[in-house]
Amino acid sequence: MIRWFIVIFLALIFIGWLTPALRKLGFGKLLGDLHFALFGREWNLPLATTVLLSLIASVISQLV
Repeated sequence: MIRWFIVIFLALIFIGWLTPALRKLGFGKLLGDLHFALFGREWNLPLATTVLLSLIASVISQLV
């Protein structure tokens, strides 16, 4: 079980590290990504970006 915690922790660090680079490429600003303000806070739901990155990861895993 500790392995899963380590994997999830490393994945979150990796995603946090890649987020600025992906935004420069246009990810997070796709047509299906939702941005709204609620209760004085801005919320982002990157639905289309998540689907696109999942599709890319799936294709890469099939090739390897």
